[in-house]
Amino acid sequence: RELFTLTVVAAAVSIAFGAYKIFGVSMALGAFFAGMVVKESDFSHRAEEETLPLREIFAILFFVAVGMLFDPRILVEQPVHVLAVVAIIMIGKTIAAMALVLFFRYPINTALTVGASLAQIGEFSFILATLGVSLKLLSLEGQNLILAGALISITLNSFVFSAIEPVQRWIRERSHLARLLERSGDPLAMLPDEVSQDYLRDQVVIVGHGEVGRRITKQLMAEDIKVVIAEENRQIVENLREKGIAAVSGMATDPGVLIQAHIQHARLLVLSPMDILDIHKIVDIAKTLNPEIQVLVCAESKEEAEVIRRDQIGEVYFAKEEMAKNMSNHILNQIQIAHHQAPTH
Repeated sequence: RELFTLTVVAAAVSIAFGAYKIFGVSMALGAFFAGMVVKESDFSHRAEEETLPLREIFAILFFVAVGMLFDPRILVEQPVHVLAVVAIIMIGKTIAAMALVLFFRYPINTALTVGASLAQIGEFSFILATLGVSLKLLSLEGQNLILAGALISITLNSFVFSAIEPVQRWIRERSHLARLLERSGDPLAMLPDEVSQDYLRDQVVIVGHGEVGRRITKQLMAEDIKVVIAEENRQIVENLREKGIAAVSGMATDPGVLIQAHIQHARLLVLSPMDILDIHKIVDIAKTLNPEIQVLVCAESKEEAEVIRRDQIGEVYFAKEEMAKNMSNHILNQIQIAHHQAPTH
C-alpha cells in the first residue's frame, strides 16, 4: 500500500516537474496535468483514496497561501468592481451553464443543479491568476479582484444550492417557456404509437457493462433471467450482440436509449457506477416511463451512497459496505457453527 502511494506521488511530481522544465509552465499547472494523467489510469479511484490525506494537507496549505496573497482592502476600496466580478461568477456562469444543459434537453432541476455547482470559482482559477501575474498579463489589482470574487462565491454557494427547489417551483409556475422545455425533453413523447407484442417484458435493464455490469449480467443469465444492457461503447455492444445478448448503444441519459431497452415493461433497472447527475437523469426518465420499476444503484463512494439514500432514488449498494456485511455474516455463521459443534457436558 505504501509503495503504491509512493509511486503515485512520485509519478505526479515527475510529470509536474517535467511539464515545468519542458513546456515552461508553472509547477502548479504541471501538477494539474499530472492529475489528468493519473485520472486516465485504471487505478485512478484507488490513487484518489490512498492520497486523500495528502490532498487534504495540501489543500489546507494552498488556501493558507491564497489567504496570504489576498488584500482585504480591495473590498473597501473597490466594492463596485468586486460586486461586478461576483456577478460574472455567480450569475453569468450560472446562466451560461443552465443554457447549455437545457440545450441538451435535461430537465429544469438538472440545469439548476449544474448552474449552482458552477456558481463559484476555485483552486484552478487561483493558479491561473497567479500565473497571469507572474507573466505580467494580470495586475495585482486584478488578482485581488479574482480572489475576492472566489472567496465570496464559495461562501455564498451553499445558499445558492438551498434556493434550487423554490426557484424550480417558481420557474415552473410562471414560465410557459420552462414548461415547454420540460415537455420537449419528456420521454413519454418519444414512445411509439403502437407497442409490439414482441417487446420484452419483466426484463432487467442494466446500464453500463463495466466490471459490475458484467458480473451481474453473467449471474442473471445463468438463472435464465432476461437482460437488456445499455452501453455507450459501440464495440462492447457489438460484442454482446454477437453473443446473443440484447444490448442498446448510447447514453442512457437519452430517453431514446431506455425506450429501445423497453424500460416501460422492465421489472428492474440496475445502474453501474456513474456520475450522480446522470443517475438522477436516468432514474427520472425510467420512472416517467415506468413508475413501478425498481431501481438498484451501485455507488462509487460513501458520500454518493448517502446522497442516493437521502434522495430516495432507489436501493443503493456500496462496495465496502456490502463487503463488510458479507464478511460479518460469514464470521457470525462460523461462530454459530462452532458453537453448535462444541461438546456439551
